[in-house]
Amino acid sequence: MTLRSFGVPNATARQYDFWDTSYEWRRLFSELLGTFLLVTVAVGGGIVNARFGGDVVPGPVRAVGPGLMVMAVILFMGTVSGAHLNPAVSLAFALRGNFPWGRVVPYIVAQFAGAVLATLLLIGLLGKHGSAGLTLPGPGISTATALAWEALLTTGLVSVILGTASGAQALGPIAALGVSSYIILAGLFGAPVSGASMNPARSLGPALVLGDWTSWWAYLVGPLIGALIAVAFAFVLRGRGGGAAANRAAQGTLGALWRAGALGQLEAGLGPPGSGLGPPGAGLGLPGAGPSQPGAGLGPPGAGPSQPGAGPGRGGPDDPAAGGGPAAPG
Repeated sequence: MTLRSFGVPNATARQYDFWDTSYEWRRLFSELLGTFLLVTVAVGGGIVNARFGGDVVPGPVRAVGPGLMVMAVILFMGTVSGAHLNPAVSLAFALRGNFPWGRVVPYIVAQFAGAVLATLLLIGLLGKHGSAGLTLPGPGISTATALAWEALLTTGLVSVILGTASGAQALGPIAALGVSSYIILAGLFGAPVSGASMNPARSLGPALVLGDWTSWWAYLVGPLIGALIAVAFAFVLRGRGGGAAANRAAQGTLGALWRAGALGQLEAGLGPPGSGLGPPGAGLGLPGAGPSQPGAGLGPPGAGPSQPGAGPGRGGPDDPAAGGGPAAPG
């Protein structure tokens, strides 16, 4: 069902934009682009080394790169789709009740598409060099051990993501630092064992393109097991999910302050003709704006998405109204 709010973009009517299916293509493109950028960095290091020989991209750099890219993606478009970039994360958010099950499969398809496109681009530019770019068990490491290692690392990653997305922490955008820090640390000590993928799309997308399925099931089953364990830990730590803060983090808000209109109109605090947007103080939450006014379509005076009736999934322990803070990027 597509919801509209009297000519005002639903990204302005915060309590409804989660459900507006007209934005779905933006969310899917965000997941595709974000995963494309992540895999370009994660796979590119190995292919660049193979292309130029030696260790031109040192191991620590290959561990740090994906974490920094994830932080950048969360910060620049996390509000569009939640910046999952990982099927294990999408599954975990859905199991927590913060993400609609109907969106899980399209998100995963977009993530795998981004991974495949990134690998194709890298091969097109630098050529195919054996197994370079794949995540594989380290020397002397069995596939079963790699699976268990991936489950362990993914448990930590998804726990950090679910925790920073929760309203239990007043982190906001700096949640990206927690997620990226974990990815970097896991890569630094975990890459020699299994490659520290923690992401089925990052591993299986390149495997599909390169036609090398060595130990592939470790990088599918391991992260999924880790995600399930992390969801169980989240329930123990914070109870059931479904709070408004975690919903915003998991689903994105498409930029809740966005308004369509010409630059002059926006500077004057006015929306385009017929938009129903008034001057500053009309309840849009812009800098200098006052509380919502009756009839503005955004709730009763002073009500934002943290007030009763303002958003989906009320009453969960992740809800900022229950003592939590603003949403953290997913």
